[in-house]
Amino acid sequence: MASLTLDQLHTYHAIDRNIFSKLVTNYLRDPVESLLVMATWLWLEDKGFPAIIPKLLAFSDSIIDAIADEAVSSFRCLESSVPPIGSGLLPLTTRLMSREITLHMIYDQRYTAISGIKSFLATVCSRIFSDILQRILPSSSFISIHLPLIIPGFPHPTFGHVTVMPNFVPTVEDEFSRFPDGLWAWNPSRNATENDRTMFLTFSRGFPVTQVEVKELFTTTFGENAVEGVHMQESSGSNDQPLFARIVLDSVATVDRVLGGRRIAKFRINGKHIWARKYERRDLPSA
Repeated sequence: MASLTLDQLHTYHAIDRNIFSKLVTNYLRDPVESLLVMATWLWLEDKGFPAIIPKLLAFSDSIIDAIADEAVSSFRCLESSVPPIGSGLLPLTTRLMSREITLHMIYDQRYTAISGIKSFLATVCSRIFSDILQRILPSSSFISIHLPLIIPGFPHPTFGHVTVMPNFVPTVEDEFSRFPDGLWAWNPSRNATENDRTMFLTFSRGFPVTQVEVKELFTTTFGENAVEGVHMQESSGSNDQPLFARIVLDSVATVDRVLGGRRIAKFRINGKHIWARKYERRDLPSA
């Protein structure tokens, strides 16, 4: 397998680079926002929407800038704990793709979208835009050619860290350089972390729920292979029933199926209630 050269990488992503350069130089948009705009468009394309980025070349700068504003609305709605208000229609993006797209459609896949955008930031945008970022970031961002660029705004509260190396040159060891038929390929499911696929469950005191019941509920409702593991709260002398648990699911898409666009989903098994929400590390109390 041959390594992917920097020139080949830039040639393959020439249109992406063209549009990103417009965002940060012609329109003077914030670099963090522009990275997230590109990652959002790439994620939508990966989800099966018609290619957005190549079509942008046919539009004026003002229209491209306006469509970028709709992409900003898209990733910002993912930062909210409540669904969008109103129709949420993205009119320019809908017209561009000849297919209706709304903030509600994106929000209903909230955690899939967050995970996908994070992965595109890490595996694509951080590589193909590194030289452009070097040109537009202040000189104070360059501590060393051997250290990542400092991009104000990262780590992002929703999309986390992104590592952009100056003078990046891909090698055969880079995971993203594995490409069939001479083209680079990306597998979104491979990039989701266990934390991305984990939910936090709570139970009612006085109605003890077992690990077996939790697994039965989720496999019956969401598929035989939906559950990778269930981690119940350890009982103590003063508390003989678990009041919470972590459940690791097979994919981020299953997390979104469980929540159905809600912040908290409620389930019932054997007369006992289970509440489920997306897991975050701070959810579990320290020992």
